[in-house]
Amino acid sequence: MTVEDVGTGHRITVVGIGADGWDGLGKPARDAVRAAEVLVGGARQLGMLPDLAAECVAVAWPSPMLPALPALFDEHRGRRVVVLASGDPMFFGVGTTLVRLLGAENVRVLPHVSSMSLACARLGWSLEDTDVVTAVGRPLAALNRVLAPGRRVLVLSADAGTPAEVVELLEERGFGASEVTVLERLGGPDERVGPPRADTAALNIVAVRCRGTGVQTVPGLPDDAYDHDGQLTKREIRALTLARLAPVPGELLWDVGAGAGSVAIEWMRAHRACRAIAVEANAARADRIRVNAGRLGVPGLDVVVGEAPRALEGLAEPDAVFVGGGVTADGMVDACWTALRPGGRLVANAVTLESESTLVDACKKLGGELTRVEVSRAGPVGGFTGWRAKMPVTQWCAVKGR
Repeated sequence: MTVEDVGTGHRITVVGIGADGWDGLGKPARDAVRAAEVLVGGARQLGMLPDLAAECVAVAWPSPMLPALPALFDEHRGRRVVVLASGDPMFFGVGTTLVRLLGAENVRVLPHVSSMSLACARLGWSLEDTDVVTAVGRPLAALNRVLAPGRRVLVLSADAGTPAEVVELLEERGFGASEVTVLERLGGPDERVGPPRADTAALNIVAVRCRGTGVQTVPGLPDDAYDHDGQLTKREIRALTLARLAPVPGELLWDVGAGAGSVAIEWMRAHRACRAIAVEANAARADRIRVNAGRLGVPGLDVVVGEAPRALEGLAEPDAVFVGGGVTADGMVDACWTALRPGGRLVANAVTLESESTLVDACKKLGGELTRVEVSRAGPVGGFTGWRAKMPVTQWCAVKGR
């Protein structure tokens, strides 16, 4: 379904409803529900309403929901449709999905107070200073990205088991001393706020006041932050590489010949809206990339197992490309450059004479800059300390013309 299919005007009204049900709805929301010819929602939301008029049709969300939405709204075209959603429909809610599907001009939203606002009110926390992570339909490993000493985090739980999973994750990541509070059925008559317990309600939020040792947010994580077999862009070079790639919220990176996935992971850690695809030919390394991504809080990293450049065919158009391995493969540079959107950045690193020669040729053909980087780290020399040089790295960076 497209916006053109739906037509003009607010065809659908989305009403946010809290745990206090009908009693918590304001007059505009109640009027919308009363006037509805079709009410769509989850069983819990539909069960909160008074008896419906005989001519009103109640429709439970289909499963899976997203692919069924066009047919659902086509079936009820021309009728007054009201969708019920928990809390604020535009905060990790179905309202966002419907606006994306139907267009903002076709969706009227009447929000309720979000559960996150209620949680901060109960805890005395400032909402703008609180990180929010959702475990509803998404990996809980995303929590790893925001763990830092003193930070306050709210986790929107998937079910009654989420609080225990949060506690387990915190212990694994060295944050076992964190203060954990579970807020159940916020705004309802049986609301409860307290420590985790065995009989937690399914409708809950987990609040975490972090105590532990955090991971830096800027590029250049320690090499030992990654599980790897030696195929890793080292810390100093990685920081320089990310600076050249210049992550921008919402942009997509291809990390080609990803190794341990460090560049893609730190690209995604730059902002929660940054996206990345790691392309790696070795299946064992690809598995390590997934483990590293989860541990460092970006489980949404897309890992493609295959030999580039063939494995690049059909992938979404990138805003930036990093070639960390396989730059000498036939057609690699051309394939990456062709796929790159106008204004995008391509960065490639070389440590061998053959790969360096490839980058020199690419620079002559496509432009850009060549940089040679040499890093030495201090280490023991007998009873003294001396410098041990790492292999020099030649880096080519080019921006595609618009």
